[in-house]
Amino acid sequence: MNRILMTASVLAMIASPAFAARDQIRIVGSSTVYPFTTAVAEAFGKATKMKTPVVESTGTGGGMKLFCAGLGDDKPDFENASRRIKKSEFDDCVKNGVTDIVEIKVGFDGLSIAQSNKGKPFALTKQQVFLALAKMVPDKDGKLIANPNKMWSDVDASLPASKIEVLGPPPTSGTRDSFAELAMGAGAETIPALKAMKEKDAKAFDAVWKTMREDGAYVEAGENDNLIVQKLEANPDAVGVFGYSFLEQNSKALNDIKIDGVGATYETIADGSYKMSRPLFIYAKKQHMEVIPGMKEFIAEYTSDKALGEDGYLAAKGLITLPKDQAAKSVEAAKSLAIISADGLK
Repeated sequence: MNRILMTASVLAMIASPAFAARDQIRIVGSSTVYPFTTAVAEAFGKATKMKTPVVESTGTGGGMKLFCAGLGDDKPDFENASRRIKKSEFDDCVKNGVTDIVEIKVGFDGLSIAQSNKGKPFALTKQQVFLALAKMVPDKDGKLIANPNKMWSDVDASLPASKIEVLGPPPTSGTRDSFAELAMGAGAETIPALKAMKEKDAKAFDAVWKTMREDGAYVEAGENDNLIVQKLEANPDAVGVFGYSFLEQNSKALNDIKIDGVGATYETIADGSYKMSRPLFIYAKKQHMEVIPGMKEFIAEYTSDKALGEDGYLAAKGLITLPKDQAAKSVEAAKSLAIISADGLK
């Protein structure tokens, strides 16, 4: 009965003047997924003769706020995400009437740490990344203290005697979420005192690896990856954090910094040997599909073999394509338009 009432209320809202039949798809979200979705949007516009969708780079978290704010012609239809939707975001969506969400995995991206090709090459471990950027780190006795490391050589004598300056995305970015989990969290677990803390008090451990320095060692450079590249070129001693696809697009200006002895390449990300990698998604509002023209066709274009296939145009743009079994699941999700639930979300 509740489902019937909810459906009726949604239909009533769609039929109201507040939800005019907008004739152009709106997409927000991840800066990492942005170039791939933009390529699909352009192909869609040419193939269908419909208006090319408007794609905005807002960051995954910022995009989720917009996506989950409700239904209507002033709300986006799709969300690009460089991580899976969080349970708290899903709950916000439902609270605001966005109850039917379609999730489609579109590929993988590596999380890259890079420097200007004018800089002196060096490599890092995830533990060294944590010790360079965490607000609190353990001393020799395992007691947490304010991070005293000013130079990379303070972290490890084998590293350059240059100031720690890491340019990266803000908290609203999925890249920042991934960096925290894949680099900071994984690095913290390699330190015996913090590993023991995790076993004793998981929440206290999480607070340590999730809290970045605020003294200038980590610089929030916004959602504009091009700005990070410009700053790295101006300061060869600085390093930046962004998705592998962006690193590849700027390979003439940037050098990859190996992490735990492995560099970020198409092959190492695809075969799993590069551990700082993550899945990429698009999310769609199924409730918009009968009102906003072209949404189903856009999804079909995105999951077509010419786009998402091993030799598709998205691979040419730097997307790490899905293995065949996962690609088949994405195609099935696109065909069935099955909606997701909160089960399994974190």
